[in-house]
Amino acid sequence: MTAAFDKAYRATIVHFTDAPNPQTGAGLEYFEDGVLLVDAQGHVVTVGHAWNLERQGLDLNLCQHSPDQLLMPGLIDSHIHYPQTEVIASYGEQLIDWLNHYTFPAEQAFSDVEYARHEAERFVDLLLAHGTTTAMVYTTVYPQSTDAFFDVARQRDLCMLAGKVMMDRNAPDALLDTATDSERQCRALIERWHHTGRLHYALTPRFAPTSTPEQLRLTGELYRAYEGLYLQTHLSENLNEVEWVKTLFPDARDYLDVYDRYGLLGERSVFGHGLHLSDVELQRLADTGSSVAFCPTSNLFLGSGLLNARRLKEAGVSISIATDVGGGTSFSMLRTLAEGYKVLQLQGQSLHPLQAFYWITLGNARALKLDHRIGNFAPGKDADFILIDRSPSPLQAYRQTRTKTLAESLFALMMLGDENNIASTYVMGQRQFQRQSARA
Repeated sequence: MTAAFDKAYRATIVHFTDAPNPQTGAGLEYFEDGVLLVDAQGHVVTVGHAWNLERQGLDLNLCQHSPDQLLMPGLIDSHIHYPQTEVIASYGEQLIDWLNHYTFPAEQAFSDVEYARHEAERFVDLLLAHGTTTAMVYTTVYPQSTDAFFDVARQRDLCMLAGKVMMDRNAPDALLDTATDSERQCRALIERWHHTGRLHYALTPRFAPTSTPEQLRLTGELYRAYEGLYLQTHLSENLNEVEWVKTLFPDARDYLDVYDRYGLLGERSVFGHGLHLSDVELQRLADTGSSVAFCPTSNLFLGSGLLNARRLKEAGVSISIATDVGGGTSFSMLRTLAEGYKVLQLQGQSLHPLQAFYWITLGNARALKLDHRIGNFAPGKDADFILIDRSPSPLQAYRQTRTKTLAESLFALMMLGDENNIASTYVMGQRQFQRQSARA
C-alpha cells in the first residue's frame, strides 16, 4: 500500500536525481505515465510509474490527471531584480548608462511602501506565471521594499532569497544609505525574515563601485554573524565596470579581491555575471565554493560579453543560470536556456537539453545550497512543481510530433518555449497559478 498522501498528480513526469549523463541517462528519472504523491503539509511522499503505484494500492481515480502535460519541479532563478520589472526592454544602453538612465530612477519609487507592495505582488505573479517558484532577488536600498517583498513571498509560502540593496556612494542621493545605517537596517531585516517560513536573507551590496570599503567591511561582519546567510552581488559584468573598480580600489589585486578582502566569498555567495575573470579569480572562486550566476539574456541585451562556461567549469566554479530581469529580457527560464544555448554555441560549446533542464531545477538548487529542500521529487522535499504544455502553439505542436526521444522533445521545448508553455504552477502542493487556456 502506498504511504499516506493528501494529493496525487498524474502526468508525464521528469526530474533529476543528479547531474545527468546524456549518453547513459544516469541522473534522470522519467515516467511517461507517472504519479506524484504529496502529503497534507506540502511535501513529496513519492514519485513513480502509475502502474507501479496502482499495484501498491493507489486508486488512480484519485489523481488529478493531466495526460497531455509534462510535470517537473518548479524552476529556480538565481539572479533577478524585482524593482526593475518596469524597465525591462528599455532601449539603447550598456551597463553603467543603463543603471543611471533607467534603473536608478525606477528604484526611487520604492520608497513608498504601498508602491513597493504593489510591485512585489506583480513581480511574484509574473514569476509564478513563468513557472519560477524560487528566486534570488535584489530589492532596493529602502528596507520597506524588502519587507514588502518578503511579506508577499511569505503569504504565498514561497522559497525565496532576497535582501536590501546596499549603496553608500556613486548613486543618486535618494538611493544612498550609509555604512552604519545599512548595517543596522540589514540586521533588523535579517532578524525579522531570515529562516521565517521558507525565506532566506541575502546580503546585497549592489556591486563594488557603489559601496565604500567601510560598507563592505560591515557587510562581511554581518555575513559572519548569522548562520545560513547568503550574499549576492555583481562581478565583472562589463569591461568599463572592471576598469572603474580598479580606480576605486587601487590596492586590490583584481575585482574579486575587493570582495575577498572583506570576507564576502563563500559557499552561499552568488556573483552575478563573471564574464571577464582572470585565472587567479577563477581559482579563488573555486577554492571558496563561491558561485557565478550566468545571465545570458542580460549579457546579450546590454552588450556585456559571453560567458565561457567551459572555462569556469574546468576551473571548478559552480555556475547557476538566471534571468537578471530587468537587464535580462524575459522572466522565462525557458527563454533563458535558449539564449544560453546560443551564447555557448558562439564559443564552440554545447548545452544538452537534459543538462539544461537539470540546470534550472536541481542544478540551481545545488548552487544555492537548497537541494535538501527543493529541486527534485525526493521524498520529504517541498512539493514545488509545474505542469508544462509542450504544444501551446501550432508550431510547437507540429515540432513535437517530429520528436522521437525525451531529449529531442525537451530541446524543442527549450528553444521554442516561453511562459505560454506553463499551464500551472504549484507551491507546496497548492496551485498558485493556472493559465486560462490550460487544460490542467
